[in-house]
Amino acid sequence: MTLAIPPRDADVTPRRLILLSVPALLIGVVAALVLWALSALSEAFSSVLYDLLPDALGVDSAGWWTVLVLTVTGLAVGFVLVIAPGHGGPDSATTEFAEPPQPLRNLPGLAIVTLLSLAGGVSLGPENPIIAINVALVVAAIARFMPGVPPQLSAALAVAATIGALFDTPVAAALLFTGIVAALKTGGALWDRLFLPLVAAGTGAVTMHLLGAQSFAFGLPAYEGPRPIDLLTGVIVAVGATVIALAMLAAFPLVYRAMHALKNRVLIATAGGLLLGLLGWLGGPITMFKGLDQTGELIANVDEYDPAQLAALAGIKIVALLIAASSLFRGGRVFPSVFIGVALGLLGAALIPGMPVALAVAAAVLGVVLVVTRDGWMAIFVAVAVAGDVAVLPVLCAIVLPAWLLVTGAPEFRIAPPAPKIESNAVHTAES
Repeated sequence: MTLAIPPRDADVTPRRLILLSVPALLIGVVAALVLWALSALSEAFSSVLYDLLPDALGVDSAGWWTVLVLTVTGLAVGFVLVIAPGHGGPDSATTEFAEPPQPLRNLPGLAIVTLLSLAGGVSLGPENPIIAINVALVVAAIARFMPGVPPQLSAALAVAATIGALFDTPVAAALLFTGIVAALKTGGALWDRLFLPLVAAGTGAVTMHLLGAQSFAFGLPAYEGPRPIDLLTGVIVAVGATVIALAMLAAFPLVYRAMHALKNRVLIATAGGLLLGLLGWLGGPITMFKGLDQTGELIANVDEYDPAQLAALAGIKIVALLIAASSLFRGGRVFPSVFIGVALGLLGAALIPGMPVALAVAAAVLGVVLVVTRDGWMAIFVAVAVAGDVAVLPVLCAIVLPAWLLVTGAPEFRIAPPAPKIESNAVHTAES
């Protein structure tokens, strides 16, 4: 994962940091408001699709209605990608959390296809497209009204603010940027480099909290503290989840190539929507959408699922994530990976007698998120946030090590973007 951090400024002073805190605060508020608006619109549209319309027509919102809605969603996404300026920007399957700012003309198409995907029940989260939207808006606005602020800094603050808003806390942004700064060799005080991103991330998190954003804590039973056996069982669950996520990673390019063999954007998205609809029919609404609300539902009603059903839910969500990410839908992979990790963790707790549920869930989430993000800090943070109990942190810091050994040689969980065509090929194609 590559985040842009501005080069070290030898003239960093408290006064300069305070002055730059003003745009950082504004960026935090704007990033949170854009995320909140997109989320609110998608939830309202989803309610129309899955509540109001079925009730008005007297049909069951599950079953064939799910297949119909997701197929039409795919068709609509495909058409928008064809006709919108910029075609909705880069394919989310090829992007990381932070990419170079997109042209502003790409944003309407990107926002529309993201809204359609979130509302229609596609198994992707909002993180990649909302970061892209906020980065483009912030860089353009700062360049217009505060030209003295370097674009690289504007982009970094937009990324930090959006991550803070997405996870309702600046901690995730702090951990990510700490890793990036540690990897650089330009010197400088760590907290000088983190100060402004944390201002933006903290403001974004507080704004989303005031707007009523859902927390990542889901009310799991409290973890009573580390026991020697917890290290063994935690490693078993974390490594098992990591291996499953690595299998998902290996299947990603195969599914991507299979879907893109259709070549036409409309056909790819429509076929993806149809397949997602069939999976939604099979697994029910709990296996659809970005997965955050569904994770809470799964934890709250875990007694209703036996181990085979938990395994089936995780498997269906894995296939849904792969198809959604391979079918030109715009969205991120972290939120659905959390649902997969929770389902696998609950399965681990059901299969290992006496294993604390909070530890099992945290260990499995750590393993899956580690593969998806290739970032140990992010994996630990999300695992602790989902468990809602800092007592699991010491154990996670130990069990992340064998999981990381499995992940360190694996490729990133994304498709390499196609290489630009050279001029001679373009001329040859035109002539032929």
